[in-house]
Amino acid sequence: MRETVRICMPRFLQIGRGSLDKVPDVLARIGSANRPLIVTDKVMVDQGIAARVRERLARHNVRCGVFDGVVPDPTDEVVRAGLATLEAGGHDCVIGLGGGSPLDAAKAMAVMARHPRDLLFYRPPREFDTPGLPMIAIPTTAGTGSEVTHHAVIVHVETREKISCRGEAFVPVAAIVDYELTLSKPRRLIADNALDTLTHAIESYVSRKRTVFSDRMALDCMRLVGAHVQRAYDDTEDAEAREHLMLAATLGGLAFSNASICLVHAMSRPLGSLFHVPHGMSNAMLLPTVTEFSSTAATDRYADCGRAIGLCDTGDDDALAVRKLIDGLHACNSRLEVPSMRAFGIDRDAFSDALDQMAEDALRSGAPNNNPRIANKEEIIALFLQVWSAGDG
Repeated sequence: MRETVRICMPRFLQIGRGSLDKVPDVLARIGSANRPLIVTDKVMVDQGIAARVRERLARHNVRCGVFDGVVPDPTDEVVRAGLATLEAGGHDCVIGLGGGSPLDAAKAMAVMARHPRDLLFYRPPREFDTPGLPMIAIPTTAGTGSEVTHHAVIVHVETREKISCRGEAFVPVAAIVDYELTLSKPRRLIADNALDTLTHAIESYVSRKRTVFSDRMALDCMRLVGAHVQRAYDDTEDAEAREHLMLAATLGGLAFSNASICLVHAMSRPLGSLFHVPHGMSNAMLLPTVTEFSSTAATDRYADCGRAIGLCDTGDDDALAVRKLIDGLHACNSRLEVPSMRAFGIDRDAFSDALDQMAEDALRSGAPNNNPRIANKEEIIALFLQVWSAGDG
């Protein structure tokens, strides 16, 4: 672990029930911006949440526009369309509203409004730190943690590769974290988002780039998910459980943004870009198998994860705790009805044909190098096949 670390996070967070009402105050605090563009998707418009933001700003004589063209796994084409709207309206700041996709698109737009617009310019290992337009993040799902991270994942249309843009430029200036915005989310989304959060925490804790700061965020995140995910899944009206999962998502974002993700996320991205598996779901599909592969290189760390989640007893030795962690992750997927790749609808032949590209994409992300056990291309392909086979019967 490095002796000194630089921690990246928003200038400030507005957290808690009713925080959405504070959006005019948050905008005023960031200073020079006074004509925001809300970047969101059609779901947020149809549900009236975008209108709620506009209404609160209108009370303070702030006029704002809306770009609702964001789609799941946003592409560089989506970002360019948003930039055209931003420029046509003369907007001087961006408000990202929604799940991870709108927040990531908003981050990319805020940066590219002032800097190069070629997505490949931001491909890792480049880290881009020069600020773009001010950006406020308002998450409406409890999963990605994008409201506090220095990452924005955008799909390059031509190569079909998910590019993880990273650097201080992609950190929102402020975030509004109001768990009430998650209360209308369905059971499937609750599970996928919570398992995305859990993956963030586990990978942060075992990452070769972990820090004392990220360790604390990750352990608290795991405790919150372990204690509340089943409650929220079983009773979608359990507001207390949803509040804790929302906080866990923010903590998980702070953890992985300052420690980095590892092999699970590296393998998850091509499943999203090539087969359109929702990000949290693809993480969940991979997490037990990749954890078992990786655990031999960090038994003590994975044992801590099992204890924090509540999957083993405090008196269990590390080896037993890791075994219970792996078994518990499989059981969690079963209880939360995470489908296998086959059940999701991925074609076996198409999957086989894409294995080489998926492994290459995973390696190109750089994230496997943070894993406790570093996998080569052949091992990544074998892991993909192992995960497929687990649901092939």
